[in-house]
Amino acid sequence: MSDFWPSELKVSKDRQMLSVTFNDGIVATLPAELLRVLSPSAEVQGHGPGQKVTVPGKRDVAIRAVAPTGNYAVRIAFDDGHDSGIFTWSYLRELGETGEAKFAEYERELTQKGLSRDHR
Repeated sequence: MSDFWPSELKVSKDRQMLSVTFNDGIVATLPAELLRVLSPSAEVQGHGPGQKVTVPGKRDVAIRAVAPTGNYAVRIAFDDGHDSGIFTWSYLRELGETGEAKFAEYERELTQKGLSRDHR
């Protein structure tokens, strides 16, 4: 079990951001695009080493719903139909702390593969 857990989860009015306030006062503001392209789902992460998928075209994706999953996570549904990612409190915290670097790496992968953040 995680040493931290959210005291508040809030989706912005435009559905583009998830704000997570943790019990220690740290606030992580996570863009919907980052959550979608770094989803912990098997669809994105694959079923084993080297199977991670680079998901293009999600610049304008929005959060459709956030539903609790036990006491340890939330399932986030996006307006593109993706809803299989279960985001643990530790993963949300990790994204809050390292999300910018992870997103920069995602953008490098897009460039290397000739893909775009924009939907084509």
